[in-house]
Formats: sequence, structure tokens, C-alpha cells
Amino acid sequence: MRLDFLWDGRAQPTRGPKPALSLKHIADAGIAIADAEGLGAVTMQRVADDLGFTKMSLYRYVAGKAELVALMVERAIGEPPDISTTGWRVGLKEWAHHLLAAYLRHTWTLEALLGPRPVGPNELGWMERAVSILTATNLTGSERLDAIAVLAGHARSIAQQSMVGRQPEEDIAAMIGEQLRRHGDRFPALVATMATAATDGGHDQAFEFGLERILDGLDILITQRAR
Repeated sequence: MRLDFLWDGRAQPTRGPKPALSLKHIADAGIAIADAEGLGAVTMQRVADDLGFTKMSLYRYVAGKAELVALMVERAIGEPPDISTTGWRVGLKEWAHHLLAAYLRHTWTLEALLGPRPVGPNELGWMERAVSILTATNLTGSERLDAIAVLAGHARSIAQQSMVGRQPEEDIAAMIGEQLRRHGDRFPALVATMATAATDGGHDQAFEFGLERILDGLDILITQRAR
């Protein structure tokens, strides 16, 4: 697999009929399948069929499924967001929200981003945007990268939880509640906490809560080092 094809595009075929496909069309076809049926449903044959071409014609543009998925990811996450604020905290918060939104639009990217893969300009652009936000702080290079990794990991975790859907989450909560009604004497702290949570209106705030705590930690480190 070529590692730079996401940057310069695969050279167009010089033999045969005039190319009728483009990397954009191929990526969009793969994304449509993955959005509807999951990444496992994406194959070279399926994409070719949906485009109305033969599988062999697809190989004139992408070398195989690994290259196809990398192309899909690059197009799905898109270019990094414009962050206009000059404050690092507000900027990182906005960046994290944009990242979560990108994951939720195409949840299959959570699987596709695992493991070694070609990295394109869009993915590096997201990293560049976040690192730039932290440039004016007193964090070291390693700390900036670690901070971004923690924020991205938090966004991934919340996006993964959302993949099960609202109804299964409610079903699990109902089952937990039933077991606590039967065996609540063994879990008094959990019973009390869930009873309080039912009335304080703080449900479904895990992303915002975790994001603020991560930023709080960075704020403490930056402030202490400044002193």
C-alpha cells in the first residue's frame, strides 16, 4: 500500500478508456455503505457494484480495502475546524466538540482509526489545530501531545457509548434498577447515588463533565508552572 496516496492522489490510469471514476466518488460510495451497514459491509466488490463498475476497475484507483478505508476516513473526518478564539481552554473545548461530532456522524471511523494506517492531511490537520491552540502555553511538546490524546480518547469513548443507541442504554438502566430493588442492601452507596441522580437533572452529561475536568487539570498545571 502506498503511504502517500492520500496526499497526492493515485495517478490516473494512462491506458484504457478515459477514467470515469475519481477517488472522491469511490470514498463517498464506501462511506455510504459504512454509515448504513457498518465498516464490515465495505468491500471492493460492494463499492464497485454500488458505483456500477467492476471490481477490477476499482483497482485502477485503490490498491485494496485497506487503502479504500484510509481514503474513506480521510474524507469522512474532513478538514479541521476553524477555531477563532485565542484562549486555549475555549479553543480546546470547541475542538473536542467538533471531534465528537465528526465521530458521531460516522461512527465506523472509531474502528477504522485503530492500528497502523496511512495518515492523510486532514487527520494531521486536526492534530495541528489542537497543538496550535496550546502553543502559547507553558506545556512541553510531550504534554501537548498527551493532552490532545486524552481529549481525543474522551471523545472516542463517548462516541462509542452512543453507538448502542438510546433504547439499549435505557434497558440497561432498567435492569440495574430492578437488581437494586432486589439487592439494594448490598449496594447502599449506589442506591443513594442513583436516587440523587434521578432528581438532580445531571443525566447524559458525561462528555461535558469529563471535558471540563480534563481542562481543569490542564489549567492547574499551566497555572502552577506559571508561578
